[in-house]
Amino acid sequence: METLFDIANKKEKLIELQKKSYENDFWDDSDKAQAIMIEINALKDTTENYSNLSRDIQALRDLLDLMSVEEFIEMQDDLTSDLLKTKEGISKLKIETLLSGEYDSNNAIMSIHAGSGGLEATDWAGMLYRMYTRWMDSKKYKYEIAEYNNEEGGGIKSVTLMVKGKNAYGYLKAERGVHRLVRISPFDSNARRHTSFASVDVYPEIDHDTEIEIDEKDLRIDTYRSSGAGGQHVNTTDSAVRITHIPTGVTVSCQTERSQIQNRETAMSMLKAKLVQIKEEEHKEKIEDIQGKYSQISWGSQIRSYVFQPYTLVKDHRTNYEVGNIEKVMDGDLDDFINAYLNMKEVEN
Repeated sequence: METLFDIANKKEKLIELQKKSYENDFWDDSDKAQAIMIEINALKDTTENYSNLSRDIQALRDLLDLMSVEEFIEMQDDLTSDLLKTKEGISKLKIETLLSGEYDSNNAIMSIHAGSGGLEATDWAGMLYRMYTRWMDSKKYKYEIAEYNNEEGGGIKSVTLMVKGKNAYGYLKAERGVHRLVRISPFDSNARRHTSFASVDVYPEIDHDTEIEIDEKDLRIDTYRSSGAGGQHVNTTDSAVRITHIPTGVTVSCQTERSQIQNRETAMSMLKAKLVQIKEEEHKEKIEDIQGKYSQISWGSQIRSYVFQPYTLVKDHRTNYEVGNIEKVMDGDLDDFINAYLNMKEVEN
């Protein structure tokens, strides 16, 4: 089991990073230091979880060897409970081994866009925003709003989050696609059933030292006044920045900072990350090789449906995993959906 979870290499990596953290100049570059500390904590969790699982498995083996048939029958319920907990722990460790892609361990950039349909659609985008931020809270991930475009009547037209934490992209990439809502609309006086859509786009944050050639002539940079979340300075200056990469049509926006310069830097980082993802998906050698228009998500087939009426069901159409407790899902209980997707991708590969 130790070989399966690559524990020896993880322990070696942990020792190496801990040695770095003891160096006098470690905190000179705070961003890099924080990233290393996040990795140290993640490696600690993995190796400690493995050690605890190994200890529990051995304890169960020893107990079973010593038990008589009568004792086994008497303790059967307790043993079954212990075995199920151990199985769950092994499954969690296995999921970590599936996050081996080049960018899986990176921070993530997540965008949610309401589909057509007015207030019903923007309310659905707001519900998804709440769902994902609750999931992030449960994972102790930090997140910041980079762009927020609210609907005056309620809900969200679009929002972009910078999600920071070990394997944030590896997990959240499972959520990329169109999400469908079916419910009795609270905005319909006739209480009719409505279907709404929202798209979720996820791509990895790229390290600052990653070299990416982007020609300035290929960029259109617009400034505008921030709206929505952001504090008292919102709507007072043209600090928000929108950057469009003309050859591809990729557009990113940032309005989280007071400074236009800071927003431009963040938007450029987002653009680079998006272009790198497209380059990888299209197997291109250079950014210059990418052409064409790229929307956030191609509308058409949804990846998941959330049905509130006439019954309650959340179903992922890629994995066929489904649950009936929709309220629990909307409160951020997404791990089983994400794990099912990661396991499916492993089988496909």
